[in-house]
Amino acid sequence: MRLGVAAALVDGRLVPGDVEIADGRIAGLALSSPNGGGGIAVPGFVDVQVNGFGGVDFLEAGEDGYHRAGEALLETGVTSFLPTLITAPEDELLLALAEVPADSGGPRILGVHLEGPFLAARRLGTHRAAGRRDPDVALLERLLAAGPVRMMTLAPELPGALELIDVLVARGVTVSCGHSDATAEQANTAFDRGARMVTHLFNAMRPFNHREPGIVGAALVRDDVFVQMILDGVHLAPLTAALVWRAAAGRIALVTDAVAAASAAGGPYSLGSVELQVQDGAVRAPEGMLAGSLLTMIDAVRNLHALGVPLEDALNAASAVPARALGIPDAGRLDIGLPADIVVLDDNLEVDGVFIGGEARVVA
Repeated sequence: MRLGVAAALVDGRLVPGDVEIADGRIAGLALSSPNGGGGIAVPGFVDVQVNGFGGVDFLEAGEDGYHRAGEALLETGVTSFLPTLITAPEDELLLALAEVPADSGGPRILGVHLEGPFLAARRLGTHRAAGRRDPDVALLERLLAAGPVRMMTLAPELPGALELIDVLVARGVTVSCGHSDATAEQANTAFDRGARMVTHLFNAMRPFNHREPGIVGAALVRDDVFVQMILDGVHLAPLTAALVWRAAAGRIALVTDAVAAASAAGGPYSLGSVELQVQDGAVRAPEGMLAGSLLTMIDAVRNLHALGVPLEDALNAASAVPARALGIPDAGRLDIGLPADIVVLDDNLEVDGVFIGGEARVVA
């Protein structure tokens, strides 16, 4: 089957020509098209920080909820994701991990992102203090045994956090530093130990200071650390986002940090036990602090491109970069023989079609 596109994003560059799919995989690239084709084929987006979507909160979701959220994510171009579970009491996390299906019927579930519970008390944001825990290897082992954990956010400065990093790295779990009051020295120690990412840069962490740059400064100057950005126009000022791009282009993973209210109408909605208030495009807890976002991945791509970032690079930040951060070689890329998880975009960067394993799931 030919997609009938004018170009495809291959190895970070738009290559003229059509794309062919056979047996669920990419069989041809840069193929001549008699009619010239239209639109571009890009790798399916990979979201490593999504708390809920389409009216579903993953901390409370069952199989049906994952199916509904997955269908809504497909509409926005996401073909692989990490359902993200925020800090909660152990019994709630264990139950939530047990409910994660191997197959949502939509985007590929690459595993779970546990955002907590080993976070800094001063930088919890909307995470409830009742669920926060100091580093505990036994608790970590119980969480890892309960479900397919692929990524964990923790505060690296906490006593015992480095031992947790050792366990996680040995198990192939991506460690991300976040919700943290770490100094630059403490962050660098964690990065040297194997932590390879920073969760929603600037948000819920020690602010950058010219004498103590904290996690932000440590991450931006290292070539071996990926950083997440929430480009919804709320979490980061455009100038801040542009500054991050200048420092870390090629290491930036766009994330939505979406909550149940994203791509959903009505309400009310919650993030775990936190009631959400949606106003002026922002999601807040009753205390007024930010509590996730309404962002979609295709909007994040458009927002990054609008800052002057080349389209190819903006698309990579939503696909190849997050997949690389997770160490997943067959996601976020278009190449011969890889699964045909593809998004077709029109000339206005609207989602025109989505394919999972070569099967058309969204047709505009």
